[in-house]
Amino acid sequence: MEYDTLIQQLIEFIGTFAFAISGIRHAAEKHFDWFGGYVCGIAVAIGGGTIRDVVLGTTPFWMTNPFYIICTAVALVFVIIFAHHLERLHNTWFVFDTLGLALFNIAGIQKSLAFGFPYWVAIIMGCITGAAGGVIRDVLLNNEPVIFHKEIYAMAAILGGITYWLLGVLSVPVEVTVISSFVVTCLMRFLAVRYHLSLPILKNE
Repeated sequence: MEYDTLIQQLIEFIGTFAFAISGIRHAAEKHFDWFGGYVCGIAVAIGGGTIRDVVLGTTPFWMTNPFYIICTAVALVFVIIFAHHLERLHNTWFVFDTLGLALFNIAGIQKSLAFGFPYWVAIIMGCITGAAGGVIRDVLLNNEPVIFHKEIYAMAAILGGITYWLLGVLSVPVEVTVISSFVVTCLMRFLAVRYHLSLPILKNE
C-alpha cells in the first residue's frame, strides 16, 4: 500500500507541474501578468483534484501538502525563464496539457479505488480529475472549454480509465497498468488531434 501511495504522489506531482505549465502558457497567450499566469496555472493544476476530493468526502489534496502550490510557482518561473525557448516549440501547451490529463486521470482512479469505490466510479473520478481543471482554466481565460470541442479530450481519459480497469481485472502489475493507461490516454489524444478524430456533433434541426 505504501508503494502504491508513493506512485500516486509521484504521478500527482508530475501532473501538477505539467498542468501548471499548460495553464500558464494559455495565460501568456492572453497576455496575463505573472499573478494572472499563476492563478491560471494553479486552477488547472488543482481544480480537478479538488472537485474529486470533495466528491469523495476527503480533504482536498493540496491542503495537506504545500508542494502543489510550490510546484505551480516553480512552473511559473520555468515558463518565465524559458519563454523564448517554449515559444519556438509548436503546440507546447498541448503536449503538457495531454501529459497532465493522462497523469491526473491515473491519480484520480487510484485515489478512488483506495477509498473503496468500484471501478466505474473510479473511471468517472479519473476523468473529472484530469479534465475539470482545464474547464476552470478556460472559463478564467474566457475560452470555450476544451472538453466541449469536437476533438476528443475527456473521452481519451475515459479510454485510459477503461484500460486501467481491464488490466486491474486481469491482475496485471500496477506499474504496467499505470504505464498502459498513460500511453492509451496520450496516444488517443495525439491521434485525435493529428487525424481530426471526433465524436458526432449534435444537430439542432
